[in-house]
Amino acid sequence: MLILVTGGTGYIGSHICVEMLNEGHSVIIVDNLANSDRAVVDRIEQITGKRPLFYEADVTDAKYMDLIFSTHYIDGVIHLAGLKAVGESVEKPLLYYQNNVLGTIVLAEQCLKHGVGKFVFSSSATVYGDNPSPLIETMELRSAANPYGQTKAMSEQILKDAANVNPEFAVALLRYFNPVGAHPSGLIGEAPRGIPNNLMPYITQVARGKLAELKVFGGDYPTPDGTGVRDYLHVVDLAKGHLAALEKLNPGVEVYNLGTGRGTSVLELVHAFAEATGIKIPYSIGPRRPGDLAVVYADPAKAKAELDWEAQYGIVDMCRDAWNFEKNFS
Repeated sequence: MLILVTGGTGYIGSHICVEMLNEGHSVIIVDNLANSDRAVVDRIEQITGKRPLFYEADVTDAKYMDLIFSTHYIDGVIHLAGLKAVGESVEKPLLYYQNNVLGTIVLAEQCLKHGVGKFVFSSSATVYGDNPSPLIETMELRSAANPYGQTKAMSEQILKDAANVNPEFAVALLRYFNPVGAHPSGLIGEAPRGIPNNLMPYITQVARGKLAELKVFGGDYPTPDGTGVRDYLHVVDLAKGHLAALEKLNPGVEVYNLGTGRGTSVLELVHAFAEATGIKIPYSIGPRRPGDLAVVYADPAKAKAELDWEAQYGIVDMCRDAWNFEKNFS
């Protein structure tokens, strides 16, 4: 298949492109490079021996997207492109709605116009709101605590509504938990600009000496060590989940959690990093961050049953690979 991957030079998108190319599919990347680098295309080629087509473009540009869809016979779309910083979404809500929701609308319109029947959407566990874990796909969604989460919930609804009136449209909504790690080659990984919003790159930058210490938000949660618990998933496992979803797509809409089903606390991750690398991470515990939940983890049983997918990598693997990338490309 020829697959269009939006956000394909980003952290998750680059790993998806690698898995797609390794399985014999062809890939077109569309990315505006707002939070990534063109050199990632070279690294994808270095890993796979195959070079994806690349367009530097914004998915909200309907005319440009129409040109791409008109030029290529595209079999499916994996849509990851979007703004994703929770704090920034609170400060700039209109920017997030404009970018994330409009991008989904434009892509869905182009798929329907050009007869592209497969659409895999990068959603998030944030759409569950404050539902208790383990989180199951059949739960009624609760209002997300920030505009970023709202854009994911809105995009899910838009795609559901489009599929309801277009029977040939096959949609998979993939609800991510906490992707971490990097490709074992060390060539691609998470490389945020500025101070990281996510835990693992913050840890690796402390290990590298770029940041003085890890700041832990909250040490008084009702968890075994008082720190927040999340479902951390190796980015390669996450990428393989997209491949599995794409290859099993049937008309209609299916929702899948992509997680391990196991919760890991912040301090457990810090200790796992020390085990994987021999580097102890200095940290301090501060007040809770508004809106953070104590425990969030997936029930991934549906993905295992229907997609034959489950996570293969453990926490130590994630830490080892993240550190390997940090040493190579930072």
